[in-house]
Amino acid sequence: MKQTTMMWQTVTRTLMALAFGLFASATLADLTIEIDQSSDMAIPVAILPLEVDADTVLPHRPSEVIAANLFRSGKFRALPERQLPARPQALEEVDYGQWLAEGVDNLMMGRVEADGEGTYTVEMRFVDLLRQKQVIGKRWRKVNGEALRRVAHKMSDLIYEELTGKRGAFNTRIAYVTQRNQNKERVFTLEVADSDGYGAQSILKSFDPIMSPAWSPDGEKLAYVTFENGRSEIALQHLDGSNREIIASFKGINGAPAWSPDGESLVFTNSQEGSADLYRMQMATRKIERLTRHWAIETEAVWAPNGRSLYFNSDRRGQPQIFQLFLDTGETRRISFDGRYNSNPAISPDGRYLAMVHANRGFHIAVKDMIKDELSIKTQTQLDESPTFAPNGEMLLYAMNQDGRGKLAVVSVDNNVTQVLSVKEGEVRSPSWGPYLD
Repeated sequence: MKQTTMMWQTVTRTLMALAFGLFASATLADLTIEIDQSSDMAIPVAILPLEVDADTVLPHRPSEVIAANLFRSGKFRALPERQLPARPQALEEVDYGQWLAEGVDNLMMGRVEADGEGTYTVEMRFVDLLRQKQVIGKRWRKVNGEALRRVAHKMSDLIYEELTGKRGAFNTRIAYVTQRNQNKERVFTLEVADSDGYGAQSILKSFDPIMSPAWSPDGEKLAYVTFENGRSEIALQHLDGSNREIIASFKGINGAPAWSPDGESLVFTNSQEGSADLYRMQMATRKIERLTRHWAIETEAVWAPNGRSLYFNSDRRGQPQIFQLFLDTGETRRISFDGRYNSNPAISPDGRYLAMVHANRGFHIAVKDMIKDELSIKTQTQLDESPTFAPNGEMLLYAMNQDGRGKLAVVSVDNNVTQVLSVKEGEVRSPSWGPYLD
């Protein structure tokens, strides 16, 4: 009985601690970014300001968005405008030797033209200066003012893929929870923003905690934990505003939802039978199936990319560690062995890297290379939690604490470049990086 009571207290503390988070109006909820640590190995790229007519004033400067995206990747840095030796407007105007002398191997140029209908035509050209040829040429038509940023993200993705061979993930969205005090009350808001924190939109505002948002694979829905009815329940929200429903309101704790890769199932933690175990819900029928049966706390499950197994956190060995459950056989295998505390697993889209919260003179984000069986600590921030991979597996978004405030941070997987994201007022927690938009 004592052990069961302690388990309940631990689960409740964990849920409430993770719920720590948010509010803000749409403007206040936008995330601001600062680079906490950069890379000396970043490759210089020339991103020329897009040419515009003298009487055209753009609401956003795509070249600045692209430069910021590439810099945040940790792999590239845009040459500062003051260091640009020239501003060619056509391929035949490029002096290849001039650019190579500056140590620049690649150059982007382009143009934005207003069409008189409140929209724009955007053109980009990306040039390989070593090969002296254009490698990307793209045009977007009927782009409205706000969509200029979306086009800039798409341009960034094209450049990133050309230079790395991997798909970019700038044209994606993130979800997170914010908290601020309003009239001496805590107000929580579930927000969705672009990958760079711009354009935050409130999905739900509540005086009760919101936590653990999880994107559906199609990017059209979010599952999350709400306490609006005085207890933990799992809600399903359509982002177009068409529908919202409570899908898990079972006896005991309902928490930590995670979608299967095909979107047909949702795994979550529930304690209706006394212990906190993993359950699977079939989304078409809402039928549930108990997956684990153990006295320990089993939670924070995530699906392997092939949908055949789950990685989850359990304290069945006395301290939290990561285990893998094979759904076809029911076999459970311990995955984490470095240190006494590992929790909050997140798996990269290709299945190679497993991120986790690792206790080592504080709580930091660590990544295990599943092929090499090597663990490396990726962060030096404080009280890190909730890691989530970008859909290309190149960056990790996570929650942390800085100066007594909850903030988000992004770290590149391969070179530890860190950027900190915060709201102007209040705190931010529970991040989730969404899938590709198209």
